[in-house]
Amino acid sequence: MSFEIEASGRHVHLDQSTLDRLFGPGYQLTPKKWLSQPEQYASEERVTVKGPNGKLTKVAILGPVREQTQVEVSLTDARALGIDAPIRESGHLENTPGVILENGTKSVALGIGTIIAQRHIHMTPHDAQLFNVKNGEIVQVRANGLRPLIFDSVVVRVSQKYATYMHVDFDEANACGLTKGLRGTIVKSSDCHANI
Repeated sequence: MSFEIEASGRHVHLDQSTLDRLFGPGYQLTPKKWLSQPEQYASEERVTVKGPNGKLTKVAILGPVREQTQVEVSLTDARALGIDAPIRESGHLENTPGVILENGTKSVALGIGTIIAQRHIHMTPHDAQLFNVKNGEIVQVRANGLRPLIFDSVVVRVSQKYATYMHVDFDEANACGLTKGLRGTIVKSSDCHANI
């Protein structure tokens, strides 16, 4: 059994207050591209993410709005920004660095909220039973791309709201030579050195 592995580029999730401050009171995001996760989309709107040493322009905003603003970057991005972003699960923002979000002349300084997303598998409850895993479990995943490798420390996230896909950032995608349609399989530690 296997599942598709997708590359997730740098992006931000905004709460309504931050969205209002950047785009105007009551602003609504405009869906541009629907994503693999139900009701999730990349919007037409973009922002600049600014750190102490650099900035990232035209960063995608993913919708719909969330309860808390979160910025997700790769390790390479974090170094370019000049911040020490930790590897975290989505929503775990305690003691994370802030950045400045800009839209033209408008800006919002975040006190916290920038992470490198821990590699993870979104999984339906049905598929979790098939793969014999549970929510929050840490697994290893073999990716047989152009540069086959095994991803360690992959967290399984189970919800009826999900579709089953694994997400890695662009650094990780490049490491395994990810191309569209690449599939991964969960492996046990004893299998890690076999048939890579």
